[in-house]
Amino acid sequence: MARYSPSIQNLIAKLGSLPGIGGKSAQKLAFHILDMSDEDTKSLLDAISEARNLTKKCSVCYNFTDSNPCPICSDPQRDKSVLLVVESPKDVATFERMHEYKGLYHVLHGVFDPIKSRSLEDTTIAQLIDRLGKHPEIKEVIVATNQTAEGNATALFLSRMLKPSGIKVSRIASGLPMGSDIEYADDLTLASALKGRITLTDEA
Repeated sequence: MARYSPSIQNLIAKLGSLPGIGGKSAQKLAFHILDMSDEDTKSLLDAISEARNLTKKCSVCYNFTDSNPCPICSDPQRDKSVLLVVESPKDVATFERMHEYKGLYHVLHGVFDPIKSRSLEDTTIAQLIDRLGKHPEIKEVIVATNQTAEGNATALFLSRMLKPSGIKVSRIASGLPMGSDIEYADDLTLASALKGRITLTDEA
């Protein structure tokens, strides 16, 4: 006999497929949802539907937003000479949380990862190159991909790609150990990594 009914098993399986959610967490969430009132359940479903329907990618930086261009790209107070390149929208939120960075962003939505069959064409690198060509006021690109083999490979590729343009390409440095994800770094460590960035070269 099955441990749970097919509908509950399906709910647990769907929740377990979400990143960072293991089997026990999925089970706990499933039963929490089943215990919710009809009103709370509807509110949750409405929030998911609203986020799916209203959220779009900014046509400039490709961050998730409800308006286009996004509030950061539209802010006249941001430093338009510096561009911080990150892997995902949650990394933008992480940098904004510490209130240290005042420039603009570009979200790659991934990195080069042959193991997961992700090529550079699966990212917004082409859009980044096009953006830089249209905005000569950008003088420095800070690559803030995660300190992983894939993140470092992507950073090196960007360095080589942008070298002929004369744009300074730097990489966040001290404080972030190899294999770490930016979203889990504390504000002090992240600020240190941003301030201690190093210029990227082909030998990096």
